[in-house]
Amino acid sequence: MRFLHQRLSLFTEGNDTYIFVPDGADAQSLTVHRSSEPKTPIPHTAHRSSKPLYGIVGIISLSLSEYIIIITGRELLGRLLDHDIYRATNFDILPVNPNISSHSPPHPVEAHLLALVRSHLHDGNFLFSYDWDVTRRLQAQWETREKDGFNAFWETVGIGYLFESVGGLFTVFKADDRFFWNRHLQSKLIDLTGPEQDFSPYILPIMYGTFDLRPTLLHGRHMQLCLISRRSRFRAGARYLRRGIDQDGHVANFNETEQIVLLEGPTPGLPGASDINVVAKLSFVQIRGSVPVFWAEINTLRYKPDLQIMDLQETADAMRRHLQEQVQTYGSQALVNLVNQKGYEKPVKEAYERYVAELNLPNVRYEYFDFHNECRKMRWDRISVLIDRMKDDLEQHGYFQLGTNEENPIKMQTGVVRTNCMDNLDRTNVVQATIAKWTLNQQLRELGILSGTAGVDDYESFSKDFREMWADHADAIAGAYGGSGALKSDFTRTNKRTKKGVLEDGVKSTTRYIKNNFFDGARQDGFDLVTGAWVARRTPSASLFLITDARPLITRSMPLVALFSLFMITAGLTLPRSSDYSLFYYFLLWFTLLAVALAFIVIHGIDYVAWPRLNPPTETIYYTGPGFRSAHHGKGVKGSGAAEAMLKRMNWASNGRPRGVVEEVELETLKKRVD
Repeated sequence: MRFLHQRLSLFTEGNDTYIFVPDGADAQSLTVHRSSEPKTPIPHTAHRSSKPLYGIVGIISLSLSEYIIIITGRELLGRLLDHDIYRATNFDILPVNPNISSHSPPHPVEAHLLALVRSHLHDGNFLFSYDWDVTRRLQAQWETREKDGFNAFWETVGIGYLFESVGGLFTVFKADDRFFWNRHLQSKLIDLTGPEQDFSPYILPIMYGTFDLRPTLLHGRHMQLCLISRRSRFRAGARYLRRGIDQDGHVANFNETEQIVLLEGPTPGLPGASDINVVAKLSFVQIRGSVPVFWAEINTLRYKPDLQIMDLQETADAMRRHLQEQVQTYGSQALVNLVNQKGYEKPVKEAYERYVAELNLPNVRYEYFDFHNECRKMRWDRISVLIDRMKDDLEQHGYFQLGTNEENPIKMQTGVVRTNCMDNLDRTNVVQATIAKWTLNQQLRELGILSGTAGVDDYESFSKDFREMWADHADAIAGAYGGSGALKSDFTRTNKRTKKGVLEDGVKSTTRYIKNNFFDGARQDGFDLVTGAWVARRTPSASLFLITDARPLITRSMPLVALFSLFMITAGLTLPRSSDYSLFYYFLLWFTLLAVALAFIVIHGIDYVAWPRLNPPTETIYYTGPGFRSAHHGKGVKGSGAAEAMLKRMNWASNGRPRGVVEEVELETLKKRVD
């Protein structure tokens, strides 16, 4: 594959141009003209920025200008197979329009959109490498190794799809950019790349996920344990705002998790030794994703949201599209469903099972495990019941293994376990870690490092590294989707459930409640803006709904009435008690106002949830078609409130211009600016 520039220098000449020059390389520079008149590549009057520049994330178009997002800080996470893996730690946003400042934009809409972009970049965990494709698992890279040598780095984001034939398995290649997180931001440079000008060395694929690499020792053999999770950019978002499936077959919170074992030769080497000393590479992949039907949970300020299942005609086609894509990508599917079979979650389980049975797809097997019932009273050892049921699938799917002869793999992974619960976080994390440990035991036994009855839990130091990797991985995925660390992570870290862990889970659940109800709307807007699910119109006046509150005055005033009443009640407790009679009416007045305000807020709870404004879920909240709804809380006395009108107005304003038109106009503009 062709190289990427690892470090750039940024030159600016007043408000005319940005010139990105690769350090230490005799290569074509990238010039972005901020004014209409082109300049020479590096004018003698150009000023060199003192900030380090480690890559270009891409170009995003907002309401007043395009902006170039660059990486100005990075952290080395580890060296995998002689390739450095970095996490982006700092970013800078450069306006292309010379009359715009990214720090003090002239319009509040532009300031709001820039704040969403900055928040998304600051909160995310973005990983990249200059010479190794972090977006693809080892087996996929091996399958396309010959084809990749002729492509630019960003073009190697392809994958081998497995198909069965009479003679066995054969491979077909198809582009797969699910984990190329900044694909939308890089689309303009990709579209401008051609025979006359090649911007490929500047197109840096970035992944949203986790990476952990730990050198370890077991029975005198040095090895490296690595855990990588990759988050799909499709249907990305926050916990209660992205659930289920979309029309294209993409599901919410889809993550691919790869566990890698690199075994070094018998002669001990230094921790993290070079690739030359690695005699075996093993990779095991699992996936997780939301239940692939049309469903949602509607926040109403209550602890339990309203559960909504939409029984649409296209559900079967969407689920078929999703599962067939997984079969084509990974091979056979073992669907492990951990949703409760009673109570609140039961309708989701029933809808999932109904459509799986209706489709009856080949190479897809469904397995239900009642996690909470089986593991009640902290009987976490009962997860072994699920492993016993899955043993045949795990043995049939196998794992990927390369020896010293990389032309012929020793093993290929021909299927995956797809695990889900309601959030695909806590229960899913526990089960995936248990499956990964079972597979690791099998791998180490087949390598001759463990005996037939031994397991990684018999070696505390090795087991501790394994448990901490999976616990940190669980916390990162849960934080990205749910807003807090994973629940039940004490079991992953210690192999047992503790009372302290239960208390910590209470704190995490409270944190999730607050974030999910009052902060996730803006976070969802950041996802939609950066991934291209929403594209800004080039007139800020068309997006004033982003910064205005369309709710009626009475709705907006009730929280203030409640707070002021609470203040007056508190103040009344400090007043001198000269007359109990007068204080009685004083407290009666303010307690009554407080009760009325709180009752109004509860009855109209949907109006007080921080909904996303770019793509508001209006149709889902007010869905009236066939399906199931657990309740209709928070909609007001008559079942509708201010939120409905507000969300409908925002939905009309945000979708008033086709996305393709926006991109076509902006591409023509950018062609005039970029050399």
